[in-house]
Amino acid sequence: MGARDATTGPADIAVRAGIRAPSQHNTQPWRFRVFGDGVEVLRDPDRVLEHGDDDGRGADLACGAVLCNMRVALAAAGYGCGVDVLPDGRRPELAGVVRFTGPAKPGPEDVALGAAVGRRATNRRPFADRPVPPSLRHRLAAAAESEGARLVVLSPAELDTFAALLRRADHVLARDAEYRAELAEWTHDGDRPDGVPASAGGPRPEPGTLLAMRDFGAARRVAEEPPTAERAFERDPCVAVLTSTGDTRRHRIAAGVALERVLLVATSRGLSASFLPQPLEVESTRLELATALGGRGHPQTALRLGYGYPGATTPRRSVEDVTSYAG
Repeated sequence: MGARDATTGPADIAVRAGIRAPSQHNTQPWRFRVFGDGVEVLRDPDRVLEHGDDDGRGADLACGAVLCNMRVALAAAGYGCGVDVLPDGRRPELAGVVRFTGPAKPGPEDVALGAAVGRRATNRRPFADRPVPPSLRHRLAAAAESEGARLVVLSPAELDTFAALLRRADHVLARDAEYRAELAEWTHDGDRPDGVPASAGGPRPEPGTLLAMRDFGAARRVAEEPPTAERAFERDPCVAVLTSTGDTRRHRIAAGVALERVLLVATSRGLSASFLPQPLEVESTRLELATALGGRGHPQTALRLGYGYPGATTPRRSVEDVTSYAG
């Protein structure tokens, strides 16, 4: 398949959906290689955060989310496909391969999730004080389970423990000069196709807010500059931790597939989501979180879920910038 063919068929559908996946600081740590009957998803080492993602966990999750988007979009468009995770041990950068298998009739859920790919966006703004109903929590948990992962919706007591770990991790990261510099590097005023624009970074929570939200503007402010305005966040947040049965790269990429399916189901049901990854970025709090979960798997990331108001989206690099073609 040449470049011209790729712009009109399943490869184009797959790549355009893949680039809509979430990633830490919106680094977009992926590249695509289109070949005869499929697309390779490659982890881009130049876009793996050196200080915020030193073990590559976030990049692996992002590549898994890419694979999920590609599979979902192809199904919605009437294409069958198979997905292989880490198919070649001699090429560690090859996170996965999507192979086209021919026409397939999409079902209602395929269509709904396919439509959600373009609408899904991380919402760092306050959510409404409206609880996520148990039926929808169960549906999200089932979405994770269908991909071999587990979504643990935290009880009130578990939420208090998580919030304490979140505050501690956030404090550790805020004191790390190299981490702050890296965060500042990926925060901008809206003039780049990657990173987090200030408009999408979200407001600062009011004092006493339970959850410590990542302050994307903090590292860029100079001493005499006033902080951004504070806002009241929801009083009773819904927080869930996504876990996997192991913690190898294969588990992490598979967890990324499950994560994106959860996010697409949430989007299709009118829910917003944002990430609370700080406890996973500090080894001590990650281990404590695993202990607090009481054997319910290895934590991979955490989500804040709720009914949000529309906010600014993050940009994406173009298909042409991230895609190469075999032959």
